[in-house]
Amino acid sequence: MTRTELSGVYRSYVACLNGQDWTRLDQFVDDKVIYNGQQFGVERYRRMLENDFFEIPDLHFTIELMISEPPYVASRLGFNCTPKGMFLGLHVAGRRVSFTENVFYRFQRRKIEQVWSVIDKAAIQAQI
Repeated sequence: MTRTELSGVYRSYVACLNGQDWTRLDQFVDDKVIYNGQQFGVERYRRMLENDFFEIPDLHFTIELMISEPPYVASRLGFNCTPKGMFLGLHVAGRRVSFTENVFYRFQRRKIEQVWSVIDKAAIQAQI
């Protein structure tokens, strides 16, 4: 896959997340995806995302920065949202917070096979 093709696949994946189009998630995520060093599988990955949207009804993934170097994508995702209660162990309880996530993906056969994610928890703490 070229850089341009991989960037397009990644943008389509983020659109899938923002549209909560869970029936299409397996088009972008490998059946045996590994998330932060843990074997997740696509079903557990889907449940994690569904729970994120349940806990944060106005969740929206905004690509602030993306670098594509096949088979990897590095992305800085921005969020401005209102978690309902606890988020990352913090009592946010309906306050609007802004934060970022730095995430790296490894793709194989046009699907995400591994994810490394770090959320800027300190930015959230500073706002609550």
